[in-house]
Amino acid sequence: MSLVTPGIGLLFWMLISFGILLYILKTFAWKPILGSIKDREKSIDDALKSAEKAREEMTEITADNQKILDEARKQSEIIIREAKEMSQQLKDEAKKRADEQAIKIVEDAKLQITAQKQAAIVEMKEEVAKLSIQIASKVVKADLATNGKHIKFINESLNEIELT
Repeated sequence: MSLVTPGIGLLFWMLISFGILLYILKTFAWKPILGSIKDREKSIDDALKSAEKAREEMTEITADNQKILDEARKQSEIIIREAKEMSQQLKDEAKKRADEQAIKIVEDAKLQITAQKQAAIVEMKEEVAKLSIQIASKVVKADLATNGKHIKFINESLNEIELT
C-alpha cells in the first residue's frame, strides 16, 4: 500500500510548491486575468446596453416613420379630394359657361330671325305698295272713262282689305 499513500515529505513539498505557485499566480496572474474578465464583462454589458438602446431608437424611428407615413397618406387623400372637388367645380363652371353661351347664341339667332323677318315684311310691303300703285295706275287709266265702275271698284277693294 505504500504505492497508493504518498509520503509525508512528498506531501510537504507538494503543499509548499502548491502554495508558492498559488502565491505567484495570485500576485502576477490573477489580477490581470480578473481585470481582463471584468473588462470583458464590462464590454459585454456596454454592448448589451448599446444594443438595447439601438433597439429602442429603432422602435422610436419605426413609430416616427409610421406617423410620417400616416400623415403623408392623410395629406395625399386631402390633395386627391381637393383635386376631385376642383375638377368637379371646373366641369360645373364649363357646363354653366356652355349653357350661357348656348342661350346667348339662341337669343342672338332669334334676334337675327326677327330682324330678317321684319326686313322681309318691310320689303314685302314695299313690293305690295309698288304693285298696288302699278295696278291702280293701270285701273285708273283703263277705267277713267266710266265713273260708276271706278267707285264700285274702290268700294269692293275697301271691303276686301282687312285692317291689321
